[in-house]
Amino acid sequence: MNTYTLKPKDWFIATRPWSFVVTALPTLFTVLFVLVDAPEYSSRWPLGVLAVIGSVFFQAGGNLISDYYDFKNGIDKPGSVVGTDIITSGRFTPKQIQTFGRIITTLGVIIGLYLTSQSGLPLLWIGLFGTLGTVYYRKFKAIAMGDLLIFLVYGPTIMMGTYFTMTQHFSGTLLFISIHFALITVNVLHANNLRDIENDTSAGIKTFASILGVKNSIVYYNLLTYLSYVIVIISVIFKQLPIWSLISLATLPIAFKNTKLVDQATETDKTTIKDLDKMTANLQLFVSGALILSMLLSMIF
Repeated sequence: MNTYTLKPKDWFIATRPWSFVVTALPTLFTVLFVLVDAPEYSSRWPLGVLAVIGSVFFQAGGNLISDYYDFKNGIDKPGSVVGTDIITSGRFTPKQIQTFGRIITTLGVIIGLYLTSQSGLPLLWIGLFGTLGTVYYRKFKAIAMGDLLIFLVYGPTIMMGTYFTMTQHFSGTLLFISIHFALITVNVLHANNLRDIENDTSAGIKTFASILGVKNSIVYYNLLTYLSYVIVIISVIFKQLPIWSLISLATLPIAFKNTKLVDQATETDKTTIKDLDKMTANLQLFVSGALILSMLLSMIF
C-alpha cells in the first residue's frame, strides 16, 4: 500500500515534463509558421495555442500509460538502472498512474473535439490517428513499429493537424519541414530503446533498436541526428524556411556531444547513454527553440 503523501509536484514529475518538447515545440513552431506563411489566418492564433496545450496533454497521457504498461509487463523493475521508477519506487501505485494517464488523455481528446468543431471534420481523423498512436503505442513498440508510429504522429500528423486547425487546409511545404521534427523525436525514443534493449528483450518486446543491435543502433542514432539538420538546410536553400533558421546550426556542438556518448555504448556497458533520451530531448529543445526564434525574427525583419 502506498503511504507516501503525494504532492502536485509529484504528479507533474510523473508525466515526464522534460519530454513535452517533442510535442509542444513542433506545434508552437507550426503556429508561428502559419502567421508567417498565411498571415490572413492570424486571427485564429488562439486555436493554435489551444492545439499546443492539447499536444502536451496527449504527450503526458501517453507517458503515463506507457509507464503503467512497462511496469505491468515487467520492463520497469525495482532496482533497475533503466526505465522509470515512478511505480517501482512505490511512490505511485500502478492504478494511480493508469487512472491519471486516462484522465490526462481524455482532456486532450476534449480539446481535440473542440478544435474539430472550429476547423472541420478532417481534423477529427487526424486527431483519431494521433490518439490511437498515443494510447496503443506500446503495441507498435512491441513489434518494432514504434519508430515509424512516432515519426508519423510527432512530425507530419501533429504539425499538419495544427496547420489545418488554423487554416482549414494543408501545406506541402510544412509537410517536408515536419520531417526534421519527426527525425529528432524518433531519436528521443530510439535513445530510450537502445538503453533498454536487454529489459525489452527479456520482457518479450521486440523494438527496432533490439532488431538492429547495439552497433547498428549507434549508426542509426547518428544518422537521425545529422539528417535532421540536413532537412533544415535543404528547407532554407529552397526558401521554405527563412535564412534565420540556420541559427539552429549553433546547436551542433550539443549534437556532437550526444553522438560521442552514444558511440561509447557497448553490448555490456551502456552507462554513457543512461540519460541519452533526456539529452536528446534537450537537443530538440534547443534546435526547435532556434527554429521558433527564426520564425519570430522573420516576422520582425
